[in-house]
Amino acid sequence: MSGEIVEKVVSYVVSNIVDNPDEVEIEVVEDGDDAVVAEVRTAKSDMGRVIGRRGRVAKAIRTVARAAGDEEGLGRGPRRPGRVSRLTRARW
Repeated sequence: MSGEIVEKVVSYVVSNIVDNPDEVEIEVVEDGDDAVVAEVRTAKSDMGRVIGRRGRVAKAIRTVARAAGDEEGLGRGPRRPGRVSRLTRARW
């Protein structure tokens, strides 16, 4: 499982939010058998746009990334109540 769909979706969303899309870097790292972590790096001036007020934009990006991961067959393991899937943790 490579996370290609997750990378493309996150890259598309983030690049369309920021003022400097050329400085957006997305790195998807496998984290276990069925999970990936999407690391997003932007220009310092764009970090606030990607995070959003109270993290709302970041949360929306995580939701879209989770849906992309589901399409790719990631993150379908058993869930513990109150725990966020590893797929949805992005490092900003």
